[in-house]
Amino acid sequence: MSTFLAELLGTMILIIFGCGVVGGVLLQHSKAQNSGWIVITIAWGLAVTMGVYAVGKVSGAHLNPAVTIGLAAVGEFPWENVGSYILAQLIGGFLGATLVWLHYLPHWDKTTDEGTKLAVFATAPAIRANWSNLFSETIGTFLLLLGLSFIGANQFAEGLNPLVVGTLILAIGLSLGGTTGYAINPVRDFAPRLAHFLLPISGKGNSDWSYAFIPIVGPILGGVLGTSVYQWLFQQKTSLWLWITLAGFLVVAILAVNENLRKSSS
Repeated sequence: MSTFLAELLGTMILIIFGCGVVGGVLLQHSKAQNSGWIVITIAWGLAVTMGVYAVGKVSGAHLNPAVTIGLAAVGEFPWENVGSYILAQLIGGFLGATLVWLHYLPHWDKTTDEGTKLAVFATAPAIRANWSNLFSETIGTFLLLLGLSFIGANQFAEGLNPLVVGTLILAIGLSLGGTTGYAINPVRDFAPRLAHFLLPISGKGNSDWSYAFIPIVGPILGGVLGTSVYQWLFQQKTSLWLWITLAGFLVVAILAVNENLRKSSS
């Protein structure tokens, strides 16, 4: 199997399980309806685990452009392969979302709320505040890449690594996911959102493209910062990427605080 096909397959598995659990919890007349946030976060952790088990030995199972770009920024992945990895992830994410749509085909008509239908595919903030939402996605992905670096620095029993990675995803979801739905992966949001936009989903409404830049920009910024900070703290290596992303992170944090202060005073 090629690395392209591996990334496509792994990302497709990730989205089938991940968006699939959201459909089960949210769509009308699903037997899993109203199972809640804990079920969603556990299933997303397992979704990543299964994707990594499937293709980890072939492509490294990035399944996430933030991982691919973050590793490339610190010299742990060749830049010339970044484009093909991201394209494979996009295709896999779109196919996974399409299969989720087909799986729940009778439930779209029964579900009347447009936002609920979109939520099966794409993330949305609990409170819409762009700078705060961007900060949430940035810090979540920062911890993802920093955590993956921690995991990679340790040795586990054969076959245990994917479970540990899944536990990291679960921890991020339980701790930080309640603000934006923790995309922490540009493809996890963009590819299913594109599927929502293109597929003939009954009564689907709009795809909320005005928000779509946040789960793209935040994860990329946080991902590069996470790998750069790890190299700085644990390997005593610094790069221009560290200072660029650190400055970006501080700017986003300041703007998020300012945004909240303005809303509080109005």
